[in-house]
Amino acid sequence: MTQIEPHLPLTTGRLRLVIALGITQILAWGSTFYLPAVLAGPIARDTGWALSSVVGGLSWGMLVAGVCSPLAGRLIDRHGGRPVLAFSSLMLGVGLLIMSFAHALWLYYLAWTLLGVGMAAGLYDAAFATLGTLFREHAREAITGLTLIGGFASTLGWPAIAALESWLGWREACLVLVASHLLIGLSIHWLAVPRTHVRDAGGGSA
Repeated sequence: MTQIEPHLPLTTGRLRLVIALGITQILAWGSTFYLPAVLAGPIARDTGWALSSVVGGLSWGMLVAGVCSPLAGRLIDRHGGRPVLAFSSLMLGVGLLIMSFAHALWLYYLAWTLLGVGMAAGLYDAAFATLGTLFREHAREAITGLTLIGGFASTLGWPAIAALESWLGWREACLVLVASHLLIGLSIHWLAVPRTHVRDAGGGSA
């Protein structure tokens, strides 16, 4: 695992971390926030559910994410970003797996519940908090760089998911995204994000 000394300006090693997290942000945003824009129509046609109900899954997921975000922040403060971001990859993968097999609307919303948890633990807020725990006063340039890279989520994710849906179908496209989260996202979060040592109130290392 790459060793990065905290609290120092961006160097080559730190830039690699920002790029690595940028890749996972593109994957996370593309397979959650932008997913209904591509798959809502095919899902509604295949299942017979109302389009509004399908699109409403994202709203439900964002509500879940909002409820869970404070807990994600506290966990990052206490344990560092590595386990929280890795957990997000697992939740996003499991949520998309359930979605790929959903033949009932309640299962579809269960999928979005798990995706919401994954969004809270893995989108910008969690990634920014992780960079903050690593770089402290030098986190601003890392956060700016990550935001710029993550901005390609719609540019890259939208056409990629559309191509997968056209080629394989929406359920199979979800399965490809599951594999991407587990093989790419989880690997990056666990191997590229340094372990952080957070001090408790008494001054000891966690």
